[in-house]
Amino acid sequence: MESALVLCEGAFNKTGGKTAAGLVRHSLRFKILGILDSTSAGKDAGEVLDGKKAGIPIFSSFTDALKKLNRKPDYLIVGVATVGGMLPKAFRPAIREAIKHKVNIISGLHEWLENDAEFSKLAKEHGVTITDIRKEPPLEKMHYYRNLASKMDCVRIPILGTDAASGKRTTAIILTKELNERGIKTVFVATGQTGLLQGFKYGIPLDAIRGDYVVGELENAVDLAYRHEKPDVIIVEGQGALSHPAYVTGSRAIVAASAPTTVVLQHAPKRKWRTYHETELHLPNGTIDCERELIRVFAGCDIIGITINHQNMTRAEVVQSIAEYERKHGIPACDVLVDGPGKIADAIIDRYFADRKGKRKH
Repeated sequence: MESALVLCEGAFNKTGGKTAAGLVRHSLRFKILGILDSTSAGKDAGEVLDGKKAGIPIFSSFTDALKKLNRKPDYLIVGVATVGGMLPKAFRPAIREAIKHKVNIISGLHEWLENDAEFSKLAKEHGVTITDIRKEPPLEKMHYYRNLASKMDCVRIPILGTDAASGKRTTAIILTKELNERGIKTVFVATGQTGLLQGFKYGIPLDAIRGDYVVGELENAVDLAYRHEKPDVIIVEGQGALSHPAYVTGSRAIVAASAPTTVVLQHAPKRKWRTYHETELHLPNGTIDCERELIRVFAGCDIIGITINHQNMTRAEVVQSIAEYERKHGIPACDVLVDGPGKIADAIIDRYFADRKGKRKH
């Protein structure tokens, strides 16, 4: 397994640091040696995120990490998802240092670092690679929409949300693992750069694909997962929200490409404003009622459960919200990071499978 440091200066455990958080929680491709963020240096990344040690230290700088680690990483990963996908200026010194120490760079930003004059020159001088993964395939290799998903004999569940950066990917990965452990063969399809960096086999960088092909490309990824793995369930990572004015393409394309059997809805109850220039635009956060109605219209199905992002919530507030949502909506609700996804898995198995060994109900 390749090793990596993750650059997340000033953003770890914040909304923009979701790529770093995802790599701390789940990484199939990279052994994460540490996080670079001077504002949280000296702490364990798992404790900062979830209150549980992960054995991944946070360093103040690239130089600090090299002094304290007993090995040099293979990669430095850019661990933020910025609005607009541009590289923060504060990240440039660490990237320069990494290249000079012959460490490869990998990034999921819209701004392609391999095209950066300074970085590309340094990389050539020091014999390292710069890889930008948020790219679409060549035009001749892209796929158009073919209405494939509706013909698949498996349960298809996008994890949609009431806002961007609300934990949809994390919920999708945890639920995928839970269903597999219960004997329901389940495959996760990534739709963003973090899932691809984590090493998942199927997926695309959805917002890097031009409009004419975005649904077809995701449908093709879902189809590959279906044909190669023959799963009982395919779980698709959500993006943005159907109601989010700045990210209208994401959820709509995911619904069109996956032809959902049902949907799990992720919600951050204490989030007041949309994740998009919060201090400038003050777009009110989405609601479960509104998003549920949009899902009925666009996806042609209802939601099977509600998952909660506990950002800025006490445990008592989470428990109260779960009780209120279950009473009001008549479906299970849970905080998967604290309670696990058992309630949602139960609902999926009860509705779609004759037993807990993967046999589909007809």
